[in-house]
Amino acid sequence: MKKFDKERVLLAVAGPVIALAVAFVLIAIVLIASGKSPIEPFSLMFEQATFSDIQVLIINQASMYYIAALAVAIGFRMNLFNIGVDGQYQLAAMMAAVVGAHANLPTVLQVPLLMLTAVCTGAFWAGIAGVLKVTRGVSEVVATIMLNAIATSVIGYLWLPSVFGVKVGNNNTTGEMHESGWVPGIDLGDAGEIYGLVFLAVLLGIAYWIVLNRTRFGFDLRASGASETAAAASGVDPKRMVLTAMLLSGAIAGLAGLPILLGDTHTFSLNFPTGIGFLGIGIALLGRNSPVGIAFAALLWAWLDKASPELDFHGYDKEIAVIMQGLIVLSVVVSYEAVREWGLRRQQRRVGAELAAGRVLGADNNTTKEVAGR
Repeated sequence: MKKFDKERVLLAVAGPVIALAVAFVLIAIVLIASGKSPIEPFSLMFEQATFSDIQVLIINQASMYYIAALAVAIGFRMNLFNIGVDGQYQLAAMMAAVVGAHANLPTVLQVPLLMLTAVCTGAFWAGIAGVLKVTRGVSEVVATIMLNAIATSVIGYLWLPSVFGVKVGNNNTTGEMHESGWVPGIDLGDAGEIYGLVFLAVLLGIAYWIVLNRTRFGFDLRASGASETAAAASGVDPKRMVLTAMLLSGAIAGLAGLPILLGDTHTFSLNFPTGIGFLGIGIALLGRNSPVGIAFAALLWAWLDKASPELDFHGYDKEIAVIMQGLIVLSVVVSYEAVREWGLRRQQRRVGAELAAGRVLGADNNTTKEVAGR
Protein backbone atom coordinates (compact mmCIF):
# COMPACT_ATOMS: atom_id res chain seq x y z
CA MET A 1 0.00 0.00 0.00
CA LYS A 2 1.34 3.41 -0.93
CA LYS A 3 2.17 5.95 1.73
CA PHE A 4 -0.65 8.21 0.51
CA ASP A 5 -3.15 5.36 0.81
CA LYS A 6 -1.94 4.56 4.32
CA GLU A 7 -2.46 8.17 5.35
CA ARG A 8 -5.97 8.16 3.89
CA VAL A 9 -6.84 5.02 5.83
CA LEU A 10 -5.33 6.49 8.99
CA LEU A 11 -7.35 9.68 8.63
CA ALA A 12 -10.54 7.70 7.96
CA VAL A 13 -10.09 5.50 11.03
CA ALA A 14 -8.68 8.08 13.43
CA GLY A 15 -11.89 10.13 13.70
CA PRO A 16 -14.25 7.34 14.80
CA VAL A 17 -11.65 5.78 17.11
CA ILE A 18 -10.97 9.09 18.87
CA ALA A 19 -14.72 9.80 19.13
CA LEU A 20 -15.44 6.42 20.73
CA ALA A 21 -12.48 6.69 23.11
CA VAL A 22 -13.51 10.19 24.23
CA ALA A 23 -17.14 9.09 24.69
CA PHE A 24 -16.12 6.09 26.86
CA VAL A 25 -13.82 8.28 28.97
CA LEU A 26 -16.50 10.94 29.48
CA ILE A 27 -19.15 8.41 30.49
CA ALA A 28 -16.64 6.87 32.91
CA ILE A 29 -16.10 10.30 34.46
CA VAL A 30 -19.87 10.73 34.84
CA LEU A 31 -20.14 7.35 36.57
CA ILE A 32 -17.26 8.13 38.93
CA ALA A 33 -18.83 11.50 39.77
CA SER A 34 -22.07 9.73 40.67
CA GLY A 35 -20.21 7.33 42.96
CA LYS A 36 -20.54 4.24 40.74
CA SER A 37 -18.12 1.90 39.05
CA PRO A 38 -16.90 3.17 35.66
CA ILE A 39 -16.16 -0.38 34.49
CA GLU A 40 -19.02 -2.61 35.59
CA PRO A 41 -21.71 -1.11 33.28
CA PHE A 42 -19.54 -1.71 30.25
CA SER A 43 -18.66 -5.24 31.31
CA LEU A 44 -22.37 -5.99 31.79
CA MET A 45 -23.20 -4.66 28.34
CA PHE A 46 -20.33 -6.53 26.70
CA GLU A 47 -21.52 -9.69 28.42
CA GLN A 48 -24.99 -9.20 26.94
CA ALA A 49 -23.48 -9.16 23.47
CA THR A 50 -22.31 -12.74 23.96
CA PHE A 51 -25.89 -14.06 24.27
CA SER A 52 -27.41 -15.36 21.05
CA ASP A 53 -30.85 -13.83 21.63
CA ILE A 54 -29.32 -10.39 22.19
CA GLN A 55 -27.19 -10.84 19.08
CA VAL A 56 -30.34 -11.47 17.03
CA LEU A 57 -31.96 -8.35 18.46
CA ILE A 58 -28.83 -6.32 17.68
CA ILE A 59 -28.70 -7.52 14.06
CA ASN A 60 -32.40 -6.85 13.51
CA GLN A 61 -32.21 -3.38 15.02
CA ALA A 62 -28.99 -2.57 13.17
CA SER A 63 -30.63 -3.38 9.82
CA MET A 64 -33.14 -0.54 10.31
CA TYR A 65 -30.48 1.83 11.62
CA TYR A 66 -28.28 1.01 8.64
CA ILE A 67 -30.94 1.78 6.04
CA ALA A 68 -31.86 5.05 7.77
CA ALA A 69 -28.19 6.05 7.99
CA LEU A 70 -27.68 5.33 4.28
CA ALA A 71 -30.55 7.69 3.51
CA VAL A 72 -28.90 10.40 5.61
CA ALA A 73 -25.48 9.68 4.06
CA ILE A 74 -26.78 10.27 0.53
CA GLY A 75 -27.87 13.74 1.60
CA PHE A 76 -24.52 14.36 3.29
CA ARG A 77 -22.66 13.44 0.07
CA MET A 78 -24.67 16.17 -1.67
CA ASN A 79 -24.06 18.57 1.23
CA LEU A 80 -27.74 18.25 2.17
CA PHE A 81 -29.03 17.69 5.70
CA ASN A 82 -32.09 15.47 5.42
CA ILE A 83 -33.52 15.59 8.94
CA GLY A 84 -36.83 14.30 7.61
CA VAL A 85 -35.83 10.61 7.47
CA ASP A 86 -37.87 9.96 10.62
CA GLY A 87 -41.10 11.23 9.10
CA GLN A 88 -40.34 9.66 5.74
CA TYR A 89 -39.84 6.12 7.04
CA GLN A 90 -42.80 6.24 9.42
CA LEU A 91 -45.21 7.51 6.80
CA ALA A 92 -43.83 5.01 4.27
CA ALA A 93 -44.23 2.14 6.74
CA MET A 94 -47.82 3.15 7.44
CA MET A 95 -48.73 3.34 3.76
CA ALA A 96 -47.11 -0.05 3.17
CA ALA A 97 -49.07 -1.49 6.11
CA VAL A 98 -52.32 -0.05 4.75
CA VAL A 99 -51.69 -1.51 1.30
CA GLY A 100 -50.66 -4.82 2.85
CA ALA A 101 -53.89 -4.99 4.84
CA HIS A 102 -56.16 -4.26 1.86
CA ALA A 103 -54.36 -5.90 -1.07
CA ASN A 104 -53.86 -9.65 -1.19
CA LEU A 105 -51.73 -10.61 -4.18
CA PRO A 106 -49.41 -13.61 -4.53
CA THR A 107 -46.23 -13.24 -2.49
CA VAL A 108 -44.06 -12.65 -5.57
CA LEU A 109 -46.20 -9.58 -6.30
CA GLN A 110 -47.29 -8.54 -2.81
CA VAL A 111 -43.83 -8.01 -1.31
CA PRO A 112 -42.51 -5.92 -4.27
CA LEU A 113 -45.76 -3.92 -4.14
CA LEU A 114 -45.24 -3.10 -0.47
CA MET A 115 -41.61 -2.17 -1.05
CA LEU A 116 -42.56 0.02 -4.00
CA THR A 117 -45.23 1.70 -1.89
CA ALA A 118 -42.68 2.49 0.81
CA VAL A 119 -40.10 3.74 -1.69
CA CYS A 120 -42.56 6.01 -3.49
CA THR A 121 -43.98 7.40 -0.24
CA GLY A 122 -40.54 8.21 1.16
CA ALA A 123 -39.38 9.74 -2.12
CA PHE A 124 -42.55 11.84 -2.40
CA TRP A 125 -42.24 13.17 1.14
CA ALA A 126 -38.55 14.04 0.73
CA GLY A 127 -39.22 15.40 -2.75
CA ILE A 128 -41.42 18.13 -1.28
CA ALA A 129 -38.39 19.52 0.56
CA GLY A 130 -36.28 19.10 -2.58
CA VAL A 131 -38.74 21.04 -4.74
CA LEU A 132 -38.98 23.83 -2.16
CA LYS A 133 -35.18 24.11 -2.08
CA VAL A 134 -34.59 24.26 -5.84
CA THR A 135 -37.58 26.50 -6.63
CA ARG A 136 -37.78 28.80 -3.61
CA GLY A 137 -34.44 28.36 -1.89
CA VAL A 138 -36.04 26.97 1.29
CA SER A 139 -33.50 25.28 3.54
CA GLU A 140 -33.94 21.51 3.50
CA VAL A 141 -33.32 21.52 7.26
CA VAL A 142 -36.33 23.73 7.95
CA ALA A 143 -38.51 22.00 5.34
CA THR A 144 -37.79 18.46 6.56
CA ILE A 145 -38.34 19.40 10.22
CA MET A 146 -41.75 20.81 9.32
CA LEU A 147 -42.52 17.77 7.18
CA ASN A 148 -41.75 15.51 10.15
CA ALA A 149 -44.45 17.27 12.14
CA ILE A 150 -46.87 17.11 9.22
CA ALA A 151 -46.15 13.39 8.76
CA THR A 152 -47.10 12.79 12.40
CA SER A 153 -50.41 14.56 11.83
CA VAL A 154 -51.06 12.64 8.61
CA ILE A 155 -50.41 9.36 10.41
CA GLY A 156 -52.83 10.40 13.15
CA TYR A 157 -55.48 11.11 10.54
CA LEU A 158 -54.94 7.81 8.72
CA TRP A 159 -55.32 6.01 12.05
CA LEU A 160 -58.92 7.19 12.38
CA PRO A 161 -61.38 4.25 12.27
CA SER A 162 -63.27 6.09 9.54
CA VAL A 163 -60.12 6.10 7.37
CA PHE A 164 -57.71 3.14 7.68
CA GLY A 165 -57.45 2.74 11.46
CA VAL A 166 -58.35 -0.46 13.30
CA LYS A 167 -58.67 -0.25 17.09
CA VAL A 168 -57.11 -3.14 19.01
CA GLY A 169 -57.79 -2.41 22.67
CA ASN A 170 -56.18 0.97 23.39
CA ASN A 171 -53.82 0.64 20.46
CA ASN A 172 -54.22 2.32 17.08
CA THR A 173 -53.31 0.00 14.23
CA THR A 174 -53.76 -0.33 10.48
CA GLY A 175 -55.01 -3.91 10.83
CA GLU A 176 -52.96 -7.01 10.25
CA MET A 177 -51.39 -7.39 6.82
CA HIS A 178 -52.18 -10.39 4.65
CA GLU A 179 -49.66 -13.20 5.03
CA SER A 180 -48.64 -12.90 1.39
CA GLY A 181 -46.82 -9.70 2.40
CA TRP A 182 -44.90 -11.27 5.26
CA VAL A 183 -41.18 -11.84 4.69
CA PRO A 184 -39.87 -14.94 6.49
CA GLY A 185 -36.61 -14.67 8.37
CA ILE A 186 -33.88 -16.99 9.56
CA ASP A 187 -35.18 -19.06 12.47
CA LEU A 188 -32.47 -19.60 15.09
CA GLY A 189 -34.64 -21.48 17.56
CA ASP A 190 -34.57 -20.11 21.11
CA ALA A 191 -32.36 -17.21 19.99
CA GLY A 192 -35.18 -15.81 17.86
CA GLU A 193 -35.48 -14.97 14.20
CA ILE A 194 -33.36 -12.67 12.07
CA TYR A 195 -35.47 -10.49 9.82
CA GLY A 196 -35.49 -11.58 6.20
CA LEU A 197 -34.99 -8.00 5.05
CA VAL A 198 -31.64 -7.80 6.82
CA PHE A 199 -30.30 -8.88 3.43
CA LEU A 200 -32.03 -5.85 1.90
CA ALA A 201 -29.83 -3.64 4.08
CA VAL A 202 -26.74 -5.47 2.82
CA LEU A 203 -27.79 -5.07 -0.81
CA LEU A 204 -28.51 -1.37 -0.29
CA GLY A 205 -25.03 -0.88 1.18
CA ILE A 206 -23.42 -2.57 -1.84
CA ALA A 207 -25.55 -0.55 -4.26
CA TYR A 208 -24.72 2.67 -2.38
CA TRP A 209 -20.97 2.05 -2.76
CA ILE A 210 -21.22 1.09 -6.45
CA VAL A 211 -23.40 4.05 -7.41
CA LEU A 212 -21.30 6.64 -5.58
CA ASN A 213 -17.89 5.30 -6.54
CA ARG A 214 -18.33 3.56 -9.89
CA THR A 215 -20.92 5.59 -11.81
CA ARG A 216 -21.06 9.00 -13.45
CA PHE A 217 -24.13 9.87 -11.39
CA GLY A 218 -22.19 9.19 -8.19
CA PHE A 219 -19.32 11.37 -9.37
CA ASP A 220 -21.72 14.20 -10.25
CA LEU A 221 -23.38 13.84 -6.86
CA ARG A 222 -20.11 14.06 -4.96
CA ALA A 223 -18.85 16.88 -7.17
CA SER A 224 -22.03 18.89 -6.66
CA GLY A 225 -21.77 18.40 -2.91
CA ALA A 226 -18.14 19.54 -2.90
CA SER A 227 -18.72 22.62 -5.07
CA GLU A 228 -21.89 23.49 -6.95
CA THR A 229 -20.02 26.14 -8.95
CA ALA A 230 -17.34 23.73 -10.12
CA ALA A 231 -19.97 21.08 -10.88
CA ALA A 232 -22.00 23.57 -12.94
CA ALA A 233 -18.86 24.52 -14.87
CA SER A 234 -18.41 20.86 -15.82
CA GLY A 235 -21.96 20.63 -17.17
CA VAL A 236 -23.81 19.33 -14.10
CA ASP A 237 -27.12 20.93 -13.17
CA PRO A 238 -26.85 21.55 -9.38
CA LYS A 239 -30.59 22.00 -8.90
CA ARG A 240 -31.35 18.74 -10.67
CA MET A 241 -28.78 16.98 -8.49
CA VAL A 242 -30.29 18.47 -5.31
CA LEU A 243 -33.75 17.24 -6.23
CA THR A 244 -32.43 13.83 -7.31
CA ALA A 245 -30.45 13.43 -4.09
CA MET A 246 -33.49 14.29 -1.96
CA LEU A 247 -35.70 11.87 -3.89
CA LEU A 248 -33.13 9.10 -3.58
CA SER A 249 -32.57 9.80 0.11
CA GLY A 250 -36.30 9.69 0.77
CA ALA A 251 -36.75 6.52 -1.26
CA ILE A 252 -34.16 4.67 0.83
CA ALA A 253 -35.57 6.18 4.04
CA GLY A 254 -38.93 4.69 3.11
CA LEU A 255 -37.42 1.21 3.38
CA ALA A 256 -36.04 1.70 6.91
CA GLY A 257 -39.17 0.45 8.65
CA LEU A 258 -39.84 -2.55 6.43
CA PRO A 259 -37.57 -5.12 8.15
CA ILE A 260 -39.69 -5.03 11.30
CA LEU A 261 -43.00 -4.34 9.51
CA LEU A 262 -42.76 -7.27 7.10
CA GLY A 263 -40.75 -9.51 9.40
CA ASP A 264 -42.38 -9.08 12.80
CA THR A 265 -45.23 -6.65 13.59
CA HIS A 266 -47.20 -7.02 10.31
CA THR A 267 -49.08 -3.86 11.23
CA PHE A 268 -48.33 -0.21 11.90
CA SER A 269 -49.35 0.72 15.45
CA LEU A 270 -48.46 2.96 18.37
CA ASN A 271 -45.76 0.43 19.27
CA PHE A 272 -43.92 0.87 15.97
CA PRO A 273 -40.32 2.05 16.50
CA THR A 274 -39.81 5.82 16.31
CA GLY A 275 -36.72 8.01 16.25
CA ILE A 276 -34.76 5.76 13.89
CA GLY A 277 -34.33 8.61 11.42
CA PHE A 278 -32.69 10.87 13.99
CA LEU A 279 -30.39 8.08 15.18
CA GLY A 280 -29.43 7.56 11.54
CA ILE A 281 -27.84 11.02 11.54
CA GLY A 282 -25.41 10.11 14.31
CA ILE A 283 -24.71 6.71 12.75
CA ALA A 284 -23.95 8.27 9.35
CA LEU A 285 -21.62 10.78 11.02
CA LEU A 286 -19.77 8.11 12.98
CA GLY A 287 -19.51 5.91 9.89
CA ARG A 288 -18.19 8.86 7.83
CA ASN A 289 -20.77 8.12 5.09
CA SER A 290 -18.93 4.90 4.24
CA PRO A 291 -21.10 1.77 3.83
CA VAL A 292 -18.68 -0.29 5.93
CA GLY A 293 -18.25 2.43 8.55
CA ILE A 294 -22.01 2.90 8.78
CA ALA A 295 -22.44 -0.87 9.29
CA PHE A 296 -20.12 -0.86 12.32
CA ALA A 297 -21.77 2.28 13.67
CA ALA A 298 -25.24 0.75 13.26
CA LEU A 299 -24.16 -2.38 15.14
CA LEU A 300 -22.68 -0.20 17.90
CA TRP A 301 -25.90 1.80 18.26
CA ALA A 302 -28.00 -1.36 18.26
CA TRP A 303 -25.73 -2.93 20.90
CA LEU A 304 -26.13 0.13 23.13
CA ASP A 305 -29.91 -0.11 22.74
CA LYS A 306 -30.34 -3.83 23.31
CA ALA A 307 -27.68 -4.39 25.98
CA SER A 308 -28.52 -1.39 28.17
CA PRO A 309 -31.78 -2.76 29.73
CA GLU A 310 -29.64 -5.21 31.73
CA LEU A 311 -28.21 -2.25 33.65
CA ASP A 312 -31.53 -1.72 35.43
CA PHE A 313 -31.12 -5.07 37.21
CA HIS A 314 -27.72 -4.06 38.64
CA GLY A 315 -28.49 -0.62 40.03
CA TYR A 316 -27.43 1.35 36.97
CA ASP A 317 -29.63 3.54 34.81
CA LYS A 318 -30.04 2.23 31.27
CA GLU A 319 -30.01 5.87 30.13
CA ILE A 320 -26.24 5.53 30.30
CA ALA A 321 -26.48 4.17 26.75
CA VAL A 322 -28.44 7.22 25.60
CA ILE A 323 -25.86 9.51 27.20
CA MET A 324 -23.11 7.60 25.41
CA GLN A 325 -24.87 7.97 22.06
CA GLY A 326 -25.08 11.73 22.59
CA LEU A 327 -21.45 11.92 23.67
CA ILE A 328 -20.39 9.93 20.63
CA VAL A 329 -22.12 12.39 18.31
CA LEU A 330 -20.49 15.36 20.05
CA SER A 331 -17.12 13.64 20.06
CA VAL A 332 -17.48 12.82 16.36
CA VAL A 333 -17.88 16.48 15.45
CA VAL A 334 -14.86 17.54 17.52
CA SER A 335 -12.59 14.62 16.58
CA TYR A 336 -13.34 14.82 12.85
CA GLU A 337 -12.48 18.51 12.80
CA ALA A 338 -9.26 17.84 14.72
CA VAL A 339 -8.32 15.00 12.37
CA ARG A 340 -9.14 17.14 9.34
CA GLU A 341 -6.88 19.94 10.58
CA TRP A 342 -4.12 17.44 11.34
CA GLY A 343 -4.41 15.90 7.87
CA LEU A 344 -4.39 19.33 6.25
CA ARG A 345 -1.20 20.32 8.09
CA ARG A 346 0.48 17.04 7.09
CA GLN A 347 -0.51 17.61 3.48
CA GLN A 348 0.83 21.17 3.56
CA ARG A 349 4.14 19.98 5.02
CA ARG A 350 4.40 17.22 2.42
CA VAL A 351 3.72 19.62 -0.45
CA GLY A 352 6.23 22.11 1.01
CA ALA A 353 8.86 19.39 1.27
CA GLU A 354 8.24 18.29 -2.33
CA LEU A 355 8.51 21.88 -3.59
CA ALA A 356 11.72 22.41 -1.62
CA ALA A 357 13.16 19.18 -3.01
CA GLY A 358 12.21 20.31 -6.49
CA ARG A 359 14.01 23.64 -6.05
CA VAL A 360 17.15 21.90 -4.78
CA LEU A 361 17.07 19.47 -7.70
CA GLY A 362 16.59 22.33 -10.13
CA ALA A 363 19.52 24.21 -8.63
CA ASP A 364 21.73 21.12 -8.90
CA ASN A 365 20.77 20.68 -12.55
CA ASN A 366 21.61 24.31 -13.32
CA THR A 367 25.00 23.94 -11.61
CA THR A 368 25.75 20.80 -13.63
CA LYS A 369 24.89 22.60 -16.88
CA GLU A 370 27.15 25.55 -15.98
CA VAL A 371 30.10 23.25 -15.26
CA ALA A 372 29.53 21.34 -18.49
CA GLY A 373 29.37 24.60 -20.44
CA ARG A 374 32.73 25.66 -19.11
